[in-house]
Amino acid sequence: MSEHTPTPGTPAADGYVMPAEWAPHAGTWISFPHNPETWPGRLAAAEGTMAAAAAALSLGETVHVNVLDAEHETHVEALLRAAGARLEALRLHRVPTNDAWCRDHGAIFVTRAAAQAPLAALDFGFNAWGGKYPPWDLDDAVPEHMARILEVPRYRCDMVLEGGSIEVNGDGALITTEQCLLNPNRNPTLDRAAIEERLRDWLGVSQIVWLGEGIEGDDTDGHVDDITRFVGRTRVLTAVAAPGDSNHAALAANRARLAEVRLADGTPLEVVELPSPRLDDDGGSPLPASYANFYIGNRVILMPAFGSDADEEAARIIGACFPGRAVRAIDCRDLVHGFGAFHCLTQQVPAPAS
Repeated sequence: MSEHTPTPGTPAADGYVMPAEWAPHAGTWISFPHNPETWPGRLAAAEGTMAAAAAALSLGETVHVNVLDAEHETHVEALLRAAGARLEALRLHRVPTNDAWCRDHGAIFVTRAAAQAPLAALDFGFNAWGGKYPPWDLDDAVPEHMARILEVPRYRCDMVLEGGSIEVNGDGALITTEQCLLNPNRNPTLDRAAIEERLRDWLGVSQIVWLGEGIEGDDTDGHVDDITRFVGRTRVLTAVAAPGDSNHAALAANRARLAEVRLADGTPLEVVELPSPRLDDDGGSPLPASYANFYIGNRVILMPAFGSDADEEAARIIGACFPGRAVRAIDCRDLVHGFGAFHCLTQQVPAPAS
């Protein structure tokens, strides 16, 4: 791959990189579920699921929670208290949102080994996954609020990008999908080369690995966090599906691409296969149920469970990648009706680089 010289004034030029998710966190950020249109008839269940997730995270890190207003703050605090959250670890912020998908509308954080401004917030454009769910004005403003609350520098990035569409190993490699990042509903004036340049400039990566398509039912146009995740510098977990499953061909094609990847130092990826559950909505259409949508906290791994025979196997596979962290498998059958799970609903705040 060719050497990239970062554009002056961009985070990479200023020494910032995006750490891997398993690197130590200063906290996790959540925009608490509140939109009944996202979870028709299931909002209360979605709230309960996220309260349980936040409680689990609070045992090992600060949990920042965006709420709509004072009334919503009181409601959410009661849910978190009932779920057993460690109250001293909670920080509730009156930052109104259109919806709850903080991975995609929240700031993406980068770090550098410097005494001054070791943490910075990236503010990419957000357009509700190609204009699918208006309005999104409140969501698009969230990164600025997050940077202000943490009192860290903010870079405004001239590109639409959702956090769920990228996956990094913290050592120069990034995985994404063609279905999402090359979709004209995000950045119609940018070609592959221009998108790659921006990823290098803003995230401090040097190698971009392109997969093809995501899973059925995913309204984000193929986010990578539903299919393939770094669990180490050279190791990935990738979802696979049995022949006859509607996701089999796309996931097999991605699996084949990963087998051909060599990192910058020539090391091949170690590819570990993760089973796929099957869950349909009330009309029989597939939901984007995926064990790959787990979230790596300081002390726990939040793993979505779906009442499937594969739940236990998935927990074993994921847990083996993170000795010292407990896998908390939490039932997400109601939550995923909103078309996402724990990774979609969280955003890590990395501990500043030392």
